[in-house]
Amino acid sequence: MKLQRTMLCLLICCWCASLVTAQRRPNIVLIFADDLGWKDVGYQGSDFYETPNLDRLAKAGMVFTQAYAGAGNCVPSRAVMLSGQYSPRHSVYAVGDTERGPKKLMRLIPIPNKSGLAPANITMAEALKDAGYTTGLFGKWHLGGQDGARPQEQGFDTYFDSRPNPNQKRDEPEDPKGIYSLTRAAAKFIETNQDRPFFAYLAHHAIHSALEARPASLAKFQAKQPGAQHKHALYAACLYDLDDGVGLLLGKLKELGLDKNTLVIFMSDNGGTQQSSQEPLRGNKGAYYEGGIREPFIAYWPGVIKPGSRNTTPIHNVDLYPTFLAAASANAPKPLDGESLLPLFKGTGKLKRQAIFWHFPGYLDDPVIRGRDPVFRTRPVSVIRKGDWKLHLYHEEWQLDGGRETLATNNAVELYNIAMDIGERHNLANTNKAKRDELLNELLAWIKATNAPLPTEKHPAYAPDGKAAKQANK
Repeated sequence: MKLQRTMLCLLICCWCASLVTAQRRPNIVLIFADDLGWKDVGYQGSDFYETPNLDRLAKAGMVFTQAYAGAGNCVPSRAVMLSGQYSPRHSVYAVGDTERGPKKLMRLIPIPNKSGLAPANITMAEALKDAGYTTGLFGKWHLGGQDGARPQEQGFDTYFDSRPNPNQKRDEPEDPKGIYSLTRAAAKFIETNQDRPFFAYLAHHAIHSALEARPASLAKFQAKQPGAQHKHALYAACLYDLDDGVGLLLGKLKELGLDKNTLVIFMSDNGGTQQSSQEPLRGNKGAYYEGGIREPFIAYWPGVIKPGSRNTTPIHNVDLYPTFLAAASANAPKPLDGESLLPLFKGTGKLKRQAIFWHFPGYLDDPVIRGRDPVFRTRPVSVIRKGDWKLHLYHEEWQLDGGRETLATNNAVELYNIAMDIGERHNLANTNKAKRDELLNELLAWIKATNAPLPTEKHPAYAPDGKAAKQANK
């Protein structure tokens, strides 16, 4: 009888343990690269870079081929993602300043920028923490400053960064860009919290400049035959080490038996720099052409996401906040601009929304590959993507050159069919006026609904001179 009671107790305990495991909400791991372009990863067809761990993750999960960053550069993109709201809601538009570049070539006074995400903005970390998750950030925060707050004040129980100035080159051959110290810290956090739901946000500094790599990785690509599109050995080596870090973290999840109950997302904050062509996409980091905002995106969740699946739905990093809350069976603490991606993960439905948006009411200097402008990465612009169509509204021409009345000649609007013209080479604004007006009206309605501020006043320093100025303002 005693033996029978012991066996019965063991069976009950095992049953209870399995029930708890089955009912436990999934862990969430967000791996965020810095300045990694859509064409940089191996599974997207790079002819020189190598990302074996990301390629394996892509085969094990779902690849989104039309995933977008929240902005053309890092601070506003992170602000959009972590707040779950488009940039007009929090006024984070740029890194530091929206008036970057020669003022004498700026036709409008840009809208002022907030340097960080204000404490009033409830982050995804705060929402998940309120839902019972333990939260940790490892790496780049980049949302502090005078207008922002520290990670610990915005929902993160644990915060670790490997370097005070991540863009300064350092002599750390075994830990380039802090890839391995950040990965170890995230792995330790996961191991410590393996018995409760956790949210681990691993925000790498790689592959942002200054580029760094392990000596062996650099030697590997220095000895490799350059590709037709990509040939930068140090860029490739830095990316290869980043990929190695991803593999180590995924290995830790598997070692702890957590991989089956963990949603893993991998993406980047904005497009690649001018060091790495994103063709056939147009542009690079800082621009709102596809090369500046389209990102590699992988979702992995065994038992939920079908391995080796691909999805062509346009998605946006503003969608991650509601997605994580839906996965955690938690309620949103406020209205969010994104939409949960769970129906796409499960293959059971489509998104309800019709369009996604961007708003940048300022200037970023340094031109991009095959850009619109020889001086700036972008001038003030708002963008809508709806279905296969994408429209750019440039505010200098819209405000100062006649607006809607002179659309045929003022170059205020660019319209592209992304399905037919992924490289945004053929502006259809004057040949498909019905589609142009449809998207333009929807974009203007969104600008009004979000109270998105528009630059309207002429810049007092504007004084174009020389050939570059004339080209910039055609």
